[in-house]
Amino acid sequence: MAVHSERVQTRSPGEAKNAGADTGPTAATADGTPKNVRPAGGASLLSRSTPYLLILPATLATAALLGWPLVKTALISFQNLNRRQLIQHLTEWNGFDNYTAQLGSSEFWHTAGRSVAFTLLNVVLIMAGGTLVGLLLNRLGKGMRLFLSFGLILAWAMPIVASTTVYTWLFDQQYGVVNWFLDGLGWHGMADYNWFGSQLSTFFVIVLLIVWGSIPFVAFNMYAGLTTIPAELYEAARMDGAGAFKIFTAVVFPSLRPFFLATTFLEVIWVFKCFTQVYAMNFGGPQRLTETLPVYAFVEGFGNQHYGTGAAIAVLTIVMLGVLMAYYFRIILKQEDEL
Repeated sequence: MAVHSERVQTRSPGEAKNAGADTGPTAATADGTPKNVRPAGGASLLSRSTPYLLILPATLATAALLGWPLVKTALISFQNLNRRQLIQHLTEWNGFDNYTAQLGSSEFWHTAGRSVAFTLLNVVLIMAGGTLVGLLLNRLGKGMRLFLSFGLILAWAMPIVASTTVYTWLFDQQYGVVNWFLDGLGWHGMADYNWFGSQLSTFFVIVLLIVWGSIPFVAFNMYAGLTTIPAELYEAARMDGAGAFKIFTAVVFPSLRPFFLATTFLEVIWVFKCFTQVYAMNFGGPQRLTETLPVYAFVEGFGNQHYGTGAAIAVLTIVMLGVLMAYYFRIILKQEDEL
């Protein structure tokens, strides 16, 4: 019977003393070199709480400026608050009557469907146009890129009321440049065309205004994302025989997926709550056929002085936007986890 012996390594007193002086555990790397490993609970309480302390002022300001008006709107939505109650300072609670009245109203659902279709159309046009302009910025030379960027910034920085006023003048029935230009092209029937006399033509002008003002934001986002794609990826795709469309679908779009998701998320929110362009263009007309939910809430609340009804419509608008964005927000969070 064979007896196996094992060699037991011992340490000298000096080595044991040095080993006991180590401040933390060590671990071996791939090549066998030991490295220090930070203890799991080594971070101090102050270092862990510093990020939360830094965002605390912004959080408090947001809660004060946005949270309280939202709570106040929700409280008013449960009241019968009209002109009489407002003048006499009366508080008449009516429970969910404002909500049941709106949820049972065909006008509310027609306006809601119109708002959803309006949002989808604008977001698709904005994302498509902004992506194309972003690709153009990436291909232009330095001088032309600077010139185009300057024009985009002017369009983006123009106040909404000012741009709406300019578009109203451009499409004016008697003195508008658009009618004059179309008449000069031979379309003499457009010389005195009333762009704000029908639902579709009014929506055409509003959509054109919103897309024109929103494309710069998307274009700059896409251009910033394109600068992060290595040139080697384009070269490899061209060597494989890929054309422009294939390069976009196989190289550009996968790399810019986080930019697309975040930008689309913001555009859906901004377009769905769009108020100034719709109201200032034609006050939701003709015959209230271009009203979206924010305009509908304003007209019912301040125009007709049914403040409880207007507050209920506003709350329902927020809830509807949250439902529309819930699934999309989940995709964004999943995308961040994968990154």
